[in-house]
Amino acid sequence: MIWVVGAVIVLLLALGFHVATALSVLAFSLSELFSFIPLTNTFGHISWSVSTSFVLVAAPLFILMGELLLVSGVAERMYRALSLWVGWLPGGLMHTNIAATALFAASSGSSAATAATIGTIAMPNLTRYRYSPPLFLGTLAAGGTLGILIPPSVNMIIYGFLTETSVPRLYLAGIVPGVTLAALFSLTVLVICIVKPQFGGRHEVAPALADRLRSLTHLVPPVALFLIVVGSIYLGMATPTEGAALGVTAALALAAANRTLTRQVILEAFIRTIRTICMVKLIVLSAFLLNFVMINVGFTRAMVDFVVKLGWSPLHTMLAIVAIYLVLGCFMETMSMMIATTPIVVPIVVSLGYDPVWFGVLLMVLIEAGMITPPVGLNLFIIHSVRGGGEIQDVIVGAAPFVGTMLVMIGLLLAFPQIALWLPDLWSASLR
Repeated sequence: MIWVVGAVIVLLLALGFHVATALSVLAFSLSELFSFIPLTNTFGHISWSVSTSFVLVAAPLFILMGELLLVSGVAERMYRALSLWVGWLPGGLMHTNIAATALFAASSGSSAATAATIGTIAMPNLTRYRYSPPLFLGTLAAGGTLGILIPPSVNMIIYGFLTETSVPRLYLAGIVPGVTLAALFSLTVLVICIVKPQFGGRHEVAPALADRLRSLTHLVPPVALFLIVVGSIYLGMATPTEGAALGVTAALALAAANRTLTRQVILEAFIRTIRTICMVKLIVLSAFLLNFVMINVGFTRAMVDFVVKLGWSPLHTMLAIVAIYLVLGCFMETMSMMIATTPIVVPIVVSLGYDPVWFGVLLMVLIEAGMITPPVGLNLFIIHSVRGGGEIQDVIVGAAPFVGTMLVMIGLLLAFPQIALWLPDLWSASLR
């Protein structure tokens, strides 16, 4: 049954079925053939419980917050300010690309929005300062993925809901790895530009300290938004869903203060949010239906027993899981991949003795890698579209070194789990 289920999912996806349709077809087929509780009897209850989940309400709110930030003008001023602080390093504004995507990710919660927004702002600098096109585009594609890892993250909310894992702990667990990965991206650029100085474009003179200090005012809005959302959660003032609502309110205020908040802007933000969340909710519902059936027929237990009987060490099993995700990330849309596989993989990971919070962070990094690996890497197409010309191979080649950097981050998480668990454990200890 393990092999049949996997083969059916791959076949349906290869035939062009929507992920939600493929999962639903498989769920109802397994239910009719094997389950002692027919899915038709419980479909209404499962659908209602998923659709009314208080935790999942945070997802559309964070998506809406990111859409509103796109029009607020915050990102452009933030980019200019960061360029004064890091733009003089070897690699110039490519470091700014990474810093800006990291900081915007801490405000928007969306990788696609982060890549599109910062990419639009940064793109004119590609030819103006004569940067290497592949490397410059690669920094934008890779930096955009940080929206998944650095809180607030929509993907972490979905993972927490599917695995019944604390979203606040997941958010805390993503901070140190997120900052570390951003620093490793910047280090990658630095090393490449030292070895190949011609890739670094026109060298910029370090600006005066007074100019840098004045620019800090433009970093206040994104930092303040991060503190409002994440700070309210950890101070016990709000749940993740309430924190998301506070974030939307703050984003509306920023857009209004910058005189970009119009009726048309709000309608467009609502429409884009609805389109995104409807797709996500449909996949989540389908995954829950399949998960319900797999538990009833004993599939999940069989998977765990199968892995245990292989006799592999926990580390070898984790390496196999990492390899599978790296391959899947090349061919599946990453949100769909996460939702479809989490109910199957997490019980195996927990049975091996690993913390589900730690695995959540590891999974986010694996998803990030999937966003910049061809042929389905979403961020590759976003950056190519923002560029408006040239060959997509430029983006693919430029993103390749950063896939290697992500593999280094994965190795660090496997070797030193406390990179992810230190802040959550510290927070839990402070509550005792």
